[in-house]
Amino acid sequence: MFLNQLQKGQKAVIKHFDIQHIPLKLIELGCLPDSRVELMQIAPLGCPMYFNINESYVAIRTETAKQIEIEILL
Repeated sequence: MFLNQLQKGQKAVIKHFDIQHIPLKLIELGCLPDSRVELMQIAPLGCPMYFNINESYVAIRTETAKQIEIEILL
């Protein structure tokens, strides 16, 4: 499953991504493997998506979110 498939309020853990497809700024903000992530909100046109990643609030473009593999937390 990928980050763009997360539903509002769902929580997950980042499992894998290709570092060449992720902006350096996201990595600096804590978007790393084993980080907890929760979808907070989606913009009216579907992009960007607003996430809570390790208690940091980050807006991520849908195209970038499609590159981040996650595992849903139950």
